[in-house]
Amino acid sequence: MKLLLDCADMAEIKEAYGIFPLDGVTTNPSILARTGRPPYEVLGEIRDFIGSEAELHVQVVSEDAAGMIKEADRIGDELGSSTYVKIPVTSEGLRAMKKLHKDGVRITGTAVYTAMQAFLAAKAGASYVAPYVNRIDNLGSDGIVTARNIQTILTQNDCHAEILAASFKNAQQVLALCTCGIGAATLAPSVLKSLVQLDAVTMAVKTFRTDFETLCGQGRDMSNI
Repeated sequence: MKLLLDCADMAEIKEAYGIFPLDGVTTNPSILARTGRPPYEVLGEIRDFIGSEAELHVQVVSEDAAGMIKEADRIGDELGSSTYVKIPVTSEGLRAMKKLHKDGVRITGTAVYTAMQAFLAAKAGASYVAPYVNRIDNLGSDGIVTARNIQTILTQNDCHAEILAASFKNAQQVLALCTCGIGAATLAPSVLKSLVQLDAVTMAVKTFRTDFETLCGQGRDMSNI
């Protein structure tokens, strides 16, 4: 499973890349708005930092197919043809996906709340479909079950699209999807950090340190004994 960071803050991106084995960055209009900066300026910095081979996902904001296609062309011109264009899975979004797929644009079908949305996006040419796991939970359904159903549908129907699961609340949701072989997950910085922030681990490391210093002296470690 690929692991991506759902973020547009360069400081947080650099921090996360310094720690975690990440495969790319995803953004959306709300995330970009929180930076308070011109979108292409921010996205250009992200692309330069993560490199041309890493995945970068950028969302359109138009609600009609013609506008989505126009935005997708600009995104490709500004950020490279390897950039994934996020298209909401609506009627107009599907119309845009069919055209963009024929033009060789990499597409991520986003705002996915149902398995049927995901299937239609895959049929329309999306490389990824992005179910909103926690948002589905908040609607009274089950985001993990929905994502697993999507995985089954994509496999059983020999679709080439993969899941890019989004909208996580905690590490347990991420783990639940790791076990079913989805293609990728994108996590907010706080959720990403929670994957390794465990009190039990912190206590174990401190105990090891204390025991070692009792043996060898304060400030000693395996490099200076």
